[in-house]
Amino acid sequence: MTSKMLFGETRTRVERDHALIGLDSHVPSPLVGWENTQGVVLISPAMRGGSGGPRFAQYLVRGSEGSRTTGAAPGVQRLVYVLAGTSTMDGKPLATDSFAWLPPDSKYDLSVPQDCELLVFEKLYQPLEGVAVPRQVVGTLAGAPTAPFLGDPDAMLATLLPIEPGFDMAVNVFNYKSGAALPFVETHVMEHGLYMRSGMGVYRLAERWYPVQTGDTIWMGSYCPQWFVAMGKQPASYIYYKDIHRDPLFPPIS
Repeated sequence: MTSKMLFGETRTRVERDHALIGLDSHVPSPLVGWENTQGVVLISPAMRGGSGGPRFAQYLVRGSEGSRTTGAAPGVQRLVYVLAGTSTMDGKPLATDSFAWLPPDSKYDLSVPQDCELLVFEKLYQPLEGVAVPRQVVGTLAGAPTAPFLGDPDAMLATLLPIEPGFDMAVNVFNYKSGAALPFVETHVMEHGLYMRSGMGVYRLAERWYPVQTGDTIWMGSYCPQWFVAMGKQPASYIYYKDIHRDPLFPPIS
């Protein structure tokens, strides 16, 4: 038993407008809507009792024999990102660093074999009058449009989903060279769910600075001040969700 276990220490913090969930506090459990599947629910409205907390869900899926799903809850959209291994959707492989955006109320057969791990974002889809619900999107990180963030070649931003009004979520991947940082402290109406894919750094959330590393999860509520710097000898990378393209006066009911 380590000293941290002995004295009940953890890097995990859950605050009013943000949270850091470390690997050391993960608790696997069965996942609703998935067969023979264990996972870890990292972010959900339950984080703050469903009031003033996250308006989406983010969780890990750890595959095993017979792990599969055929769709999300009614009205819920999903983005599935393959962190490791290869899954199969409708008979076609989804390899590491592939992803699929699955429209609400769509049916599919997604199988997750042993040694495969997925990151999943779910959100109740909010229709936009006069705009059709987009069709399924399948792609890879390597094929996603990528550009320097605000002109900084040391901070490259890959955009996984089209930036179109039909989509009310965006999922992007940020890659930083060591020492690169966000150019200013951001404060905005969008909320974020973030997963550290690799490397390490320091994240400012509200008035606190947190060391972060591979496998960490962060929730940033609307208007939570936020900033990041990559540190260490290796580059850092994270994948993150945000809500977009909808009137903030009429948020979806969660």
